[in-house]
Amino acid sequence: MITDDQKAVTVFLSDAASYGLSGAVEMIETHISRIFLVGDRAFKLKRAVKLPYVDFSTFKLRLNTCLREVELNARTSPDLYLGVRLIHRNADGSLGFGQKAELMDAVVEMKRFDQACLFDHMAAAGKLSPMLMTDLTRMIVAFHKHTSPVWDEKGADNISNVLDINENGFKTSRVFSTAEQALINRRCRAAFKRHAPLLDQRARDGKIRFCHGDLHLSNLCLVDDQPRLFDCIEFNDRIATVDILYDLAFLLMDLWHLGFKNYTNLVANRYTDDAKEDGGFVLLPFFMAVRAVVRAHISATQAQEAGGDERLAKEARSYYELAMTLLHDASPMLIAIGGFSGSGKTTLADSLAPEIGSPPGARILESDRIRKMLHGVSAETRLDNEAYRPDVSQRVYAEMVSLSEQVLASGSSVVTDAVYEKPQRRRDIEAATRKTGADFTGIWLDAPFDTLRQRLKARRGGQSDANLDVLQRQIDRGASDIDWVRIDAS
Repeated sequence: MITDDQKAVTVFLSDAASYGLSGAVEMIETHISRIFLVGDRAFKLKRAVKLPYVDFSTFKLRLNTCLREVELNARTSPDLYLGVRLIHRNADGSLGFGQKAELMDAVVEMKRFDQACLFDHMAAAGKLSPMLMTDLTRMIVAFHKHTSPVWDEKGADNISNVLDINENGFKTSRVFSTAEQALINRRCRAAFKRHAPLLDQRARDGKIRFCHGDLHLSNLCLVDDQPRLFDCIEFNDRIATVDILYDLAFLLMDLWHLGFKNYTNLVANRYTDDAKEDGGFVLLPFFMAVRAVVRAHISATQAQEAGGDERLAKEARSYYELAMTLLHDASPMLIAIGGFSGSGKTTLADSLAPEIGSPPGARILESDRIRKMLHGVSAETRLDNEAYRPDVSQRVYAEMVSLSEQVLASGSSVVTDAVYEKPQRRRDIEAATRKTGADFTGIWLDAPFDTLRQRLKARRGGQSDANLDVLQRQIDRGASDIDWVRIDAS
């Protein structure tokens, strides 16, 4: 519902002369804001709306929210947010910036950046990359680690409140029938009931924090070649006080919705690696579904406000359909990939994982990353030969089995990536599925020695420390009794 009349303020902000400039002012409109781009600045006006989850119905509410927006976004992008500007009415009826007798509204002033640097624009232009998405994920992990747990929250109640907001949000439009609303609400509640014990346990473990709250591609940008998080939820602390994986899930859902399954799986796995979140990996499909429902009802409301806009209605339906897909349970399975260094194990794992199980796909467990994790270093850090002693390698393989059992038992699928040259190690990973009844497939990649050698020589960076000496030792030891599916990887 729209409350205050902001026509005069909108006209004022749409005129370059209001800023002492000439030329055109570009306006971007969302369901709750209008952003005016002029010169090297952006001015963000809160629309005078009152919805189930946000109230900007009065000037005072809008002003307080503007101040809160600058404060909160200083956590991740302090140099982008320059302050709050007040808009007043002069005696002659004209508007201006500054604090005088009759205050009309307030705007957040921001440093303007090229719209091409927004991650949604970069995605459309094919400019996302594995390295960029890895850097972004690490930034999100660091942000979450520096936020404080909210101990008085119950995990299940926290998500139940979101479901309440979603159910009320659907009621504000006619895009979805009553039956469709009832179906998606029922599916969400069923999944919620199944995950409620884990949600409560995660709250007790400090996983509920005051997060970003709106972490999708349009609220990420590249500034000075570094990914930035901006435009967090400032209008409703309850919406932003969530499980850290629910915060991440908006980005995952957005990537999947746009068809970037590979980046969805990459971000999910890199976050799980760095934040040590294997116990919560199973929640990602449900969290992504809830995020898709948020988008569905918001797009539906926008469609109705625009007089039945077909594009927005179609967008709302696409999110609805994605949510239904995400709420469909998939049986867990484990695919183990073995082979000598350079055989293409990681490449195959990365291509298979997004297609296995429910979105975001399978958990990838790589021996190289686990080894680095056990040594407390980043995946790209080179380890010396001591880190590859037989007893250390045994710990690595044992940890891979343990993590596989944990993820499978929770209901998610797993892809493992290791040499697996010893029969016992292959038997151990296969045994991980017996406790859960998950399906197992073992794949061995074959390639000629010269091919393996050339691939290792061409490597630049990455998590593997394998070099030609390591490869030679693997070849000398050999691999016996391989009863997995053998694939020519030359």
